Amino acid sequence: MKKKDLFYSIDGLRLTKTDFDYCLRVSGWAFKNYAATTGYSLSINGKPEDFECKSLKRPDAYRLHRKFLQDRDSSLGFAITAHFTEKPETLSLSLETSTGTEVLIKLSPGQVNKVLQNQIIEYYLDSFTVQESNSTAVAAGWALDYTGTNPEISIIDESGQTVESTVRFENRPDLARQGIVEKRHSLCGFRVMFPCSSGHRYKMILSTPYDQKTVNLRERRANILGPLIRYSREINPRKVRNAYAYLRRNGVQQFYRRVMQALAGGQNYDEWFRMNRISMDEVEKQRDIRLGYSPKISLVVATYNTKPRYLEEMIGSVLDQTYTNWELCIADGSDTSIVEEFIHERYGKDDRIVFRKLDQNYGISGNMNAACELATGEYIGLYDHDDFLEPDTLFEVVRSLQSHQYDVIYTDEDKFDDSTQKYADPNFKPDFNVDLFRSHNYITHFFVVKADIVHKIGLMNPRYDGAQDYDFMFRVFEETQDIYHIPKILYHWRMHNLSTAMDPESKQYCYDAGRNAIADHLKRLGIEAEVRMLPKPFYGCYETKYSVSGQPMVSIIIPNKDNVETLKTCIDSLFKVNTYKNVEILIVENNSTDSKTFSYYRDLETSHANIHVLNWKNGFNYSSINNFAAEKASGEYLLFLNNDTEMIKPDSIENMLGVCQRPEVGAVGAKLLYEDDTVQHAGVVIGFGGYAGHINTGISADDAGYMMRARMNCDYSAVTAACMMVPKRVFEEAGGFDPQFVVACNDVDLCLKIRELGFLVVYDAFSIWHHYESKTRGYEDSQEKIDRFNSEVSVFQDKWKDILSKGDPYYNPNFDITRGPFEY
Repeated sequence: MKKKDLFYSIDGLRLTKTDFDYCLRVSGWAFKNYAATTGYSLSINGKPEDFECKSLKRPDAYRLHRKFLQDRDSSLGFAITAHFTEKPETLSLSLETSTGTEVLIKLSPGQVNKVLQNQIIEYYLDSFTVQESNSTAVAAGWALDYTGTNPEISIIDESGQTVESTVRFENRPDLARQGIVEKRHSLCGFRVMFPCSSGHRYKMILSTPYDQKTVNLRERRANILGPLIRYSREINPRKVRNAYAYLRRNGVQQFYRRVMQALAGGQNYDEWFRMNRISMDEVEKQRDIRLGYSPKISLVVATYNTKPRYLEEMIGSVLDQTYTNWELCIADGSDTSIVEEFIHERYGKDDRIVFRKLDQNYGISGNMNAACELATGEYIGLYDHDDFLEPDTLFEVVRSLQSHQYDVIYTDEDKFDDSTQKYADPNFKPDFNVDLFRSHNYITHFFVVKADIVHKIGLMNPRYDGAQDYDFMFRVFEETQDIYHIPKILYHWRMHNLSTAMDPESKQYCYDAGRNAIADHLKRLGIEAEVRMLPKPFYGCYETKYSVSGQPMVSIIIPNKDNVETLKTCIDSLFKVNTYKNVEILIVENNSTDSKTFSYYRDLETSHANIHVLNWKNGFNYSSINNFAAEKASGEYLLFLNNDTEMIKPDSIENMLGVCQRPEVGAVGAKLLYEDDTVQHAGVVIGFGGYAGHINTGISADDAGYMMRARMNCDYSAVTAACMMVPKRVFEEAGGFDPQFVVACNDVDLCLKIRELGFLVVYDAFSIWHHYESKTRGYEDSQEKIDRFNSEVSVFQDKWKDILSKGDPYYNPNFDITRGPFEY
């Protein structure tokens, strides 16, 4: 809404009467052109009322009115909560600005009465779509009453008859972040599915004991034009060259899919970052905060013929820090005096900047070591000479140390393109992920470590120049696992003509050094493994192939009902493709009726001494069937395998076994491809759809996925049991599959139980199989199957409330769990 120079929107207003008081909640955004916002004021019955106000970032409003906002940040939103005992007759909310007061809400007694009576249920319908292929309608949004309880949801048709429907509730952390709901009420999202007839109209009924809302359902379709326009704005010559190379390498079909994925991502990152970084108001507030534990942080930098402009920005971003107990230690190995003269002239009077001119260039490790020797702080932070920090970087680091003094802290980072002056390529990192770290240095910056540990392990080793920080971090992590990740973009890696960020081919020696760093780390731990560099263009990425100790038996468990040809494809691959031979295959016969099935069983058992058919005589229960087979398995390791899989890579079992033999690993999943060689499974993230979801699904087999994670081993909270290896002892300790999960959630539940025991769940990107998904059982395409699935999801939500509420530690909270994987 625009009123003169006032722009605002009231997104939600809820006034409720409880047994003790009245409660008002208002959310929205507001700003006045050419005026600074100083606060809000609330009046009830003509008298000022106390309230809590949470300032919120509103990128939607910022994007809409950017031309009026100029250099202001995106913290335009507010979430106001007030409790009062006097019955409200009138109510007003105003925006206070540097030029005066602007009224946003003014309610008369009649209007207050109406709000009080009709705002018991709050809701929003995000989308309503009809899937023409199976005549199924899906309504998605959120709803709750004033107590934070989800209302009952039903669907009626145009004649008023109730339509059979399925309702699934989902977590909506985005609403909690925006202050629309309290965090404890974030499981308020809904997804309603029901069969529909073409041309008919439907309504959704939201009901509580106190109120009822009727919502007309009208189909809303996504508009590709907006994303296309945003995408076109980002095109530049370098991206055109990269796109052409991708087209030549992967063909038209994959190029089209890649473009569609880019469009689906919506907002460009530069815009996202500028709207979500710390605001200038927040910066000023931080400067006045005094933290109880305030250690000195020594930032160590090696310079070599650094351009004065880069020096100025690098040093300036340290001077701008809201946390002030720091020192900047610079060791200069330049072959000229330009850096020395610049620093002495500009910063010579600031004793927090400690400078040493080296008598020669000792290389990156030697120069960094000289900088480290200057450090006197309790913590040391690694900093590059042409990068820069956000103003709250050190504050966030020290804030994370208030309740526990972690040994290591690292943050998220992005790149800054010097030519376009835009931020790009955000590295939204998971919490510490050892298998990902052994695949490439995903941490890099900003990395802060206790000085005591540095003194204990030693400094940078010149043998690893180019990857000296990678080797250094490995030695740190061998010393401690007390690691904390700050999921905020606080470090900017500059891309310019001479940087590795701009031209990854410019420093091949760095990648060789990285491989040596991984290999030597494993040797120090006594782990036998071979480290291989991934082929171009996956620079700096590695396969760590763990050696198998001995020849332990692997029991392959395959539930089956009829579908002989499907099963035969799977079994044939285990004998004709697979190179690991010490296996037994347990086929669990589950109520087959086709005589060909039993004939095939007899042939298998006659031809192969290591194939046994077990008879399961009860109804289908995936968990119980696999538990039944696991009890009879002779192997030290169990490989749960769907009958509709086919091995592609001959050493797939050997790869999984090598990972699974590590004492800290409790489960290993494989890379699964659809029949068209696009990804079906490359890890599972908790939280999607109120439950869990596969990531990188639909990309090509050779595609990197987000930050190359589809092509590298890494840890996740769960993997699919369509192809999952578990040590039998761990399976038994975890209690096996939970039989209350008949069809859905069973593998994710097992993985979370394994994680609860302290074991890792690893995605093995180099164990590759086809998965002809759900050929046997079919999809959830009937009301009975949909109801059963949602019932099991409900049990899962109740059992794993904690991780659903806190978020998956292997998935960065900057990603929006309500959208597709890796979307922010």
